[in-house]
Parts: sequence; C-alpha cells; structure tokens
Amino acid sequence: MLRALEQLRRMRGGAQSHLMRCSDGHYYVVKFQNNPQHRRILVNELLGTKLAARLGLPTTPVAIVEVSEELIRLTPDLAMEMPRHRIPCQPGLQFGSRYPGDPRRLTLHDFLPDEQLQQVANLHDFAGMLVFDKWTCNTNGRQTLFFREPRRSQHPTTDSSASEETSVAYSALMIDQGFCFNAGDWNFPDAPLRGLYARSRVYHGVTGMNSFGPWLERLEKQMTERALDEITKQIPPAWYEDDFDAVLRVSEQLLQRRSRVPELLLAAKQSNRQPFPNWI
Repeated sequence: MLRALEQLRRMRGGAQSHLMRCSDGHYYVVKFQNNPQHRRILVNELLGTKLAARLGLPTTPVAIVEVSEELIRLTPDLAMEMPRHRIPCQPGLQFGSRYPGDPRRLTLHDFLPDEQLQQVANLHDFAGMLVFDKWTCNTNGRQTLFFREPRRSQHPTTDSSASEETSVAYSALMIDQGFCFNAGDWNFPDAPLRGLYARSRVYHGVTGMNSFGPWLERLEKQMTERALDEITKQIPPAWYEDDFDAVLRVSEQLLQRRSRVPELLLAAKQSNRQPFPNWI
C-alpha cells in the first residue's frame, strides 16, 4: 500500500482532490473519503478505472493511498472547502490516480483545438470509452486529458549516438470515473447524451455499430462475474461504509447491462445531437 509523503497542490473539480507525492516515487491525484461529492466516489473511481483498463482503454494506474493524520495536521492546504466552513481532509485510505509523469515537466491539456485533436494517436479509443460509459451509466460527460512526451530520435546524417528531442502525437487518457453508476446513488438512469464526449469530432471514425465491435466483444467476454468479484474485493470497506451488499447489487446490475449497450449506443445515435456524423 502506498503512503502519501507530500502535498503539491489542490486540483480543480468538485471532489477537491490533491496532487501528492507518494512512497513509490510517483505522483497521484488523491481523492479523499470526505470529499464534497460522496464517499462512494472513491469506489466508483477504483472499480470503474480497473474495469476500463480491463477493456483495454487508456486509463491511468490507480492505487489505494494512505494519508496520515500527521501529514494532514502539518499541511493546512489538505482541507475541504465547504460553503460556510473549512474542514481537514479525513486521514486513512484514499483513492489515488497516478499522474502520467513528472508534474514539473509534463503539460496536461483538458482541451485541444480541432487541428491538434486530429493528432491524437488513440482517437479511436473514444468509441471504446463510450461503450464503457454507456455500460456503467456515467452521468457525467466523458472527462479526458491529452498529453505528449518528447522522444529521442536518431539523426540520419550524424553518428548513431547523436539524438535530438522530437515531438510525438498527443495521447488521450480517460480520467474521472467518479460519476459512473450515477455517482453516490448507485443506480442507472440511462439517457441518450450521457457519457458522450463534448465534441463529436472524436467520433468521426464511427461508421456504424461495427465500429464499437471490439469493445462490445470484450465487454461480453471479459466482464465476467469473476472479474467483477476480483476488483470489488480490493475496495476498502470504509469507502462503502461496510455495506458490501450495495456493492454486490452494482456488480449484478453491470452483468445484466452488458447486452443493453448496443441499444444505448443507438439511442445516442438517434438523439438530436447526432454525435456520429459518419454513421452509414
């Protein structure tokens, strides 16, 4: 289990997460049990992110992070800003999502202009993520980060040991599974526009239901009762307040919903927004 060693800064967003350096040498965006959204958000993040990764979707590694009472006491910024008061973050086991690099060197973008958006190497993964978001009833729009890292390339006209920094295409990371299963309510109020990314350009490669085929197949074959059981057993009981029956009900619903995903995708296609302009 990881330990948080240092708080770097507060992050944007309703959960009031914090960027922290942890005992494995990596940085994590940490969400606390007493966040303003709901304690169950931590369950959703761990369960949702691990399920998405199992489908082969581009997520960040996640971990359970222990934040000590002493660190909170010595770090005044580790607090939740409520409408009328401020309370310290709760010590104990929290959810951590690994930052994809050194935050002092790596720039993350939550928006790209259209020209740069077409340079995203894994743009096709947005179709797969929509399969996931429809399956889990993500009641928030799809949240994504874009980044690119320099790579070393050989100079053809010089010695093979010579190299220079060159840019690579952007990569998309699918983040923030907190509103899967309808946030803290743990029900599935489906609606055509839920789970869609804000800009339909990312779905230009969708030409029909066959475009979702690889992820629908993985969903049916890999999201088994055993797979769900393996992940739910990793969740700290404090995150669901020892009501494991409620967690089991979510798992049962997920198993039942696998066959409904094509129907939910068609509902999105037929909505007034028309998110798939190249659907034949």
